[in-house]
Amino acid sequence: MAPDRRSAWLRGTLDLLVLAALVDSERYGYELAQRLESRGLGRVKGGTLYPLLARLEAAGLVAATWRSGEHGPGRRYYALTARGRTVLEEEGRSWLRFDDAVRSMLEQGGIR
Repeated sequence: MAPDRRSAWLRGTLDLLVLAALVDSERYGYELAQRLESRGLGRVKGGTLYPLLARLEAAGLVAATWRSGEHGPGRRYYALTARGRTVLEEEGRSWLRFDDAVRSMLEQGGIR
């Protein structure tokens, strides 16, 4: 049951996590996936990540620029927009309130 639940949790928060991963620097898709994985969130496949990035771009939350590679293929870099930063702050606070409520309930159930 745990892998399915974890996958559902990730699907429900991936847009917010991608915005958070862009808060300090622009990144290309593979770099974003590596950053998420290095934080313990598991592997995010391109078939999941790139459509999400396209939706975030269409919503005006990220801006994308194409750069040709010096020694390899070109890459599409994604950066957080001002609107994306606002959404991250608002939704991030909302998520933290939800996290507090979940933690409180689990602690009442004896989970620490």
